[in-house]
Amino acid sequence: MTYDQQILSILTDVGEKGISVQLLSKHLYNLNTSLFAPLDIEEVRNYVQQYLLKNSKSPQSLIENTGRRGVYRLNTRNNADARQLMLDFKKHAAQGDAAEAEEIHHPDLSLDLFG
Repeated sequence: MTYDQQILSILTDVGEKGISVQLLSKHLYNLNTSLFAPLDIEEVRNYVQQYLLKNSKSPQSLIENTGRRGVYRLNTRNNADARQLMLDFKKHAAQGDAAEAEEIHHPDLSLDLFG
């Protein structure tokens, strides 16, 4: 998953309230850093900031500013692609929840060795 897709996924999860550039950068950093491939948090923050600025310029942009300084969300009112993203990510999340629920309801049919 690329940074752009991860940013959109995080924005979808936070919904209408939005998320600050700093918190979004931390989430992205935590998703992509590892012991063997460390990232620079400042580079990630700069990328996130540039991405948000680039994709929130017009009223029909994919991302919009919430009115609070440095807080962004998906523009679901004026952008059909943002509405579709919300539906797609919710559908994937629901499928994941259904798969987890199926795993929970399977009875244990193994033999008891100590019984």
